[in-house]
Amino acid sequence: MEVGIPLGDKDQVCTILLTSRDRNVLRKDMDAKESFPLGVLTHEEAWNFFKNIARDGVESHDLPPIAIEVAKRCGGLPIAIRTLATSLKNEPPFAWEDALQQLNGPPLSNFKGVPAAVCSSIEWSYDRLPSEEHKQTFLLCGLIGHNALFDELLMYAMGLGLFHGINTVEKTRIRLLTVVSHLKACCLLVDSYSNQRFDMHDLISDVAISIASKGNHVFSLRPQDVLDDWPDDETMKECDKIYLPYGSISELPDQLKCPKLSLFGIGSKNPLLKIPTNFFKETKNLKVLILACLNLPSLPSSISLLANLRTLCLMYCALGDIALIGELKNLEILSFEGSEIEMLPEEIGQLTKLKWLGLIDCSKLKRIQPGVFCKLSRLEELYMSNSFNEWEAEGQSSQQSNFSLAELKALSCLTSLEIHIPNANIIPKDFSFEKLQRYIIFIGEASHWDWNWGWVRENSRTLKLSLQTSISFLNNGVKVLLKKAENLYIDEVKDVEILLHESEVGDYFRQLKNLHIQNGAMIQYIFKGNDDVDKIEFQLEILELQGLPKLISFCSKNKGSTSTSPQETTLFNQKTQFPKLKELVLSSISIERIWLPQGFCSTQNLTLLIIEGCANLKHVLSDFMVEYLQQLECLEISECKCIHEIISKEKIIKEAFRNRYLICFPRLNSLKLKGLQNLIGFCHEDYTVEFPTLKILEIENCPQLKGFIHNSTSKEILTDVVLFNNKVAFPNLEKITISNLRKAKRIWYNQLHTSSFSMLKELTVKDCDALLNIFPHFLLRVFKRLEKLIVIDCASLEDVFQLQVQGLDVEEKYMVDSQLKEVNLVCLPKLKHVWTKYYMRNISFESLRQVCIQECWSLKTLFPFSIVKDLQQLERLTIDNCGLEEIVSKNVEGSDEQEICFAFNQLSFLMLWHLPYLKCFNPVMHRTTWPALKQLRISGCWRIKIFGHEKSQIRHPLFVIEKV
Repeated sequence: MEVGIPLGDKDQVCTILLTSRDRNVLRKDMDAKESFPLGVLTHEEAWNFFKNIARDGVESHDLPPIAIEVAKRCGGLPIAIRTLATSLKNEPPFAWEDALQQLNGPPLSNFKGVPAAVCSSIEWSYDRLPSEEHKQTFLLCGLIGHNALFDELLMYAMGLGLFHGINTVEKTRIRLLTVVSHLKACCLLVDSYSNQRFDMHDLISDVAISIASKGNHVFSLRPQDVLDDWPDDETMKECDKIYLPYGSISELPDQLKCPKLSLFGIGSKNPLLKIPTNFFKETKNLKVLILACLNLPSLPSSISLLANLRTLCLMYCALGDIALIGELKNLEILSFEGSEIEMLPEEIGQLTKLKWLGLIDCSKLKRIQPGVFCKLSRLEELYMSNSFNEWEAEGQSSQQSNFSLAELKALSCLTSLEIHIPNANIIPKDFSFEKLQRYIIFIGEASHWDWNWGWVRENSRTLKLSLQTSISFLNNGVKVLLKKAENLYIDEVKDVEILLHESEVGDYFRQLKNLHIQNGAMIQYIFKGNDDVDKIEFQLEILELQGLPKLISFCSKNKGSTSTSPQETTLFNQKTQFPKLKELVLSSISIERIWLPQGFCSTQNLTLLIIEGCANLKHVLSDFMVEYLQQLECLEISECKCIHEIISKEKIIKEAFRNRYLICFPRLNSLKLKGLQNLIGFCHEDYTVEFPTLKILEIENCPQLKGFIHNSTSKEILTDVVLFNNKVAFPNLEKITISNLRKAKRIWYNQLHTSSFSMLKELTVKDCDALLNIFPHFLLRVFKRLEKLIVIDCASLEDVFQLQVQGLDVEEKYMVDSQLKEVNLVCLPKLKHVWTKYYMRNISFESLRQVCIQECWSLKTLFPFSIVKDLQQLERLTIDNCGLEEIVSKNVEGSDEQEICFAFNQLSFLMLWHLPYLKCFNPVMHRTTWPALKQLRISGCWRIKIFGHEKSQIRHPLFVIEKV
């Protein structure tokens, strides 16, 4: 897998914006050619920002002078303003006075580029935290760094004993979640990209480490730091925490002389780094030990002296003999996450106080000594995802050689479990999961699934079943999990027509939030209804149905019904309600209709609808339903050959109201229609459709499309098909992709809806063989924000920019400064003009950076003479396999005797490849200059002279040797 910024052509370049509080980092370390300061907020901006956060109280008659002074102490830095204003929100006047007094005191250690007052404002927010638990958690978060895992924080907090009087992992987790939530409310922590993680602004992290480092209590390294020398002995004696997870470390001292040390963490970039035997001899107070990315054939013997150790994390290490861990009798948390370990030794069974055992991503673990887990009677949480699955069946042999599921029965305190059981038959009949509060359990062969543990771990109760049989035959213990499950995945159910009966729905589906069913070749109903029950309400938020070719309906209407009436062929009938449904994904199912056309539709919370490969589907949405889709954000429909329109016309519209009926999707930001062979339009022209927030529109491989808003029946023959007319509005659309639309001769109607396409930045057109032009002259100002244009394989296209023709008497009342930066035109056999020869002088293309023309054999000239003045920013020009005779056309308004200079001051790349008809750059007297040219590629241009001397008789060489 390649990671980075995709550049396409290997010779293309990109610009990266780097930010740093220290300008020297940019100039020296990053070798940045240019840098510019990002100033802080002005006093007025800072005060307005402060008021918006602190709200009403700040405007009271007593506070403004004090509040203004407090805001000034933030130095105009947004993170400091937000943190301080949040802490003082709704506080009485004396709290504000106290804050100002403390902010005027001596500041914390200052950082480069950060005013001391800013550091003081963050430290003040820290001092205001309500308890020592909050403060210690905040400092620990600062030590761990960016985007840290919550479970990582939990392991360290438990090991350090931050929460007194709490003895279980679950209660500690609840308390820690509460504290972290409060720190987020104070703006000292923020959300990360996953709900399993949290983050901290780098400035706040620096202040946290500075606070923790007072009196030499904390020693840490940043990712880029190199540790040349360890601190002196006097400093180390006072050290409470050492955390070196990223730094470059060449060697460790023989002994770590830190009698007060409670936490030590190290991760090495050096694979040869060794831990000396006596390294931990004088750290007997150590409670948390983290060793990451180390090669440990055996553990240093001094580890056995750590009698107070409560948390041990050996993460992403190559491990050999680890039997010494059995000496750590007070250990409560043990994690081997990501480590190479083949066998879990029997000595682990000596850890009778162990509450947490993590074996996540230990893919090489094949053997666990029998009887080990029976001794771990206090174990509360066991994590074995992507790890050991060589379970031995109970009673399989008299001499058991591996761990069996039966041993888990002895773990009476177990509340969290992650395991993979390849075969449901090895689950003991009397196995019970009653006490589990969180679990991710996969039962079945891994090959049937994308076994993505990381994604499902964000959901607390998940069950994946690949049983090849009915749920009714499940072990009773697994049925208990079904009743509590929030996320259920079912795969490969064979010879089953009805997945569940109505009586089982109440047992298994009441708590369910996410249901994914796939590969059920015989399934007709997800569950069978009961005549005595009118409606069943599900709490599902996500529903995915895939590969169910015989599915008739989610629920049968009647208990004894076997017929397939029109209503029953609808996926969701009147018996089912989904008031909380947010995401619906349907793939390769045979239903004809999803919802009843006029019945109540419980889609008011639907944000995502994806339909693919449903060959029999004829109806997607009805006009009755639109009012229930106000939350819809993403709509994707692909490979459904029977769909004629996306919104079907069910309402009877009187003649007087035709053309007045409005359909609006207020939150939709992505619409993709692909592979719909018989689609004629999104909806009928009786409606006007508005997409006020749509950003992305893709219409691909819809060969029968008669227009986005169609105005004819399938029997009518159209002579001029236009894709977009004034019946549809896209005021914020930024990206359009259209391909394989055989009927469309024009993309835009003469008159568009007000403000439609005015925000368009990127347009891609492919395989539209009837299309004659891209931009007619009367619409050019609408597309002034367009930055990128790609046109490929359009057999009839003659013009791209149909600029105004000379002699047409049109008053120029406006200027259009096009933002176009990139033009790519490929395989357009009838293309005659990119820009028509004469064009309006009130349109400029001064932002153009790249032009690439390939396989355009009817194109005789590329740039009109009058457009060349706009090419001062052009950086790359590629012309490949074209019929060009000249690159710049003749100036019809000038004299042939007057020499013209064409200056391409920014052009660094020029490619002229197989242009057999190219005679000259410009047909009149001229010279060209290319001061920035770095790469020149020319081949197969037989009729043009490439190089010449200033005094030679060669007419119009492309380059003058003296100037190259």
